[in-house]
Amino acid sequence: MSEEKIKVGITHGDINGIGYEVIFKTLADARIFESFVPIIYGSSKVAAYHRKALNIGNFSLNSINSVKDAHTKRVNIINCLDDNIRVELGKSTSIGGDSAFKALEMAVKDLKEGRIDVLVTAPINKENIQSETFSFPGHTEYLHQAAGEGEALMLMVSDHMKVGVVAGHVPMKDVVSKITEESIMKKLRALNHSLQQDFSIRKPRIAVLGLNPHAGDGGVIGSEEKDIIIPTLSKAKEEGIMALGPYPADGLFGSEQFKNFDAILAMYHDQGLAPFKTLTFSKGVNFTAGLPFIRTSPDHGTAFEIAGQDKANADSFKEAVYLAVDVCRNRKMNINLSKNPLKSYDINELEQKD
Repeated sequence: MSEEKIKVGITHGDINGIGYEVIFKTLADARIFESFVPIIYGSSKVAAYHRKALNIGNFSLNSINSVKDAHTKRVNIINCLDDNIRVELGKSTSIGGDSAFKALEMAVKDLKEGRIDVLVTAPINKENIQSETFSFPGHTEYLHQAAGEGEALMLMVSDHMKVGVVAGHVPMKDVVSKITEESIMKKLRALNHSLQQDFSIRKPRIAVLGLNPHAGDGGVIGSEEKDIIIPTLSKAKEEGIMALGPYPADGLFGSEQFKNFDAILAMYHDQGLAPFKTLTFSKGVNFTAGLPFIRTSPDHGTAFEIAGQDKANADSFKEAVYLAVDVCRNRKMNINLSKNPLKSYDINELEQKD
């Protein structure tokens, strides 16, 4: 198998949702093989069930036992499930959750061991996947633990904006307790580093949102901005991070002022994701920044209500695949550049030589 092509691992997500549909639609274009080698972690039997339900007759899969057997001109699939698996389209079942986790577990193992270069995850159901082996609010938290290092940052990416969050999958009643100088700094460092390493932005400009309406109005509507966020931004400046704010969320997004920044750091989930999805839905990508490996996913869920009906829009999943490939290339390029920097010269020395 060619070492030049990026190996893209793809988990099938919940087997009763639209995972296989968006995977098929994304990988149907033969031009993908020019850029990467797709390797699905799933089930040939489940894939065949979805192909029949969707009436897809011209899509074949190459069944393999391990990544080393992958064909560079085929869509490969590694079987992670028992052949007796039962698909119930549109239903949330424990089997669906268990099947999603088995594929994820195998793919992450290969990702950590370098057998695949990037991971793209189809949607899971956060409720039915819960078990003794998976007790996390979502992919991001599971991947953070699996990595064992770094600061996982949920970063929503589109052509128009990039939005990260301090308090991710956290109940609203617990949000305020998560907004600390330490937590904001960790996310700012992760975001700044990702913008440089993964998106090749040399000096990122980051807009930081306030926690309260109107960013606190000088303490009239909450003191978190004065007591926590503003001092943290001063500390970030000392570290060379260009983080500006705090900005009122409604004003920043409503006035399109967000276009003046390379990324936005929101304080909590819906503060950042609601406007992001309103402006970019079906094109946005969820990227787990801050980790030693690369993972992306579409910005939508399992969509049980349309599973097996050929109604799913695959644009977000397609964007997720290509973003993972782009980030992989950028990381390799920037790591090489940092290892072999251009030689610097003192201007005074050059003038003396002249």
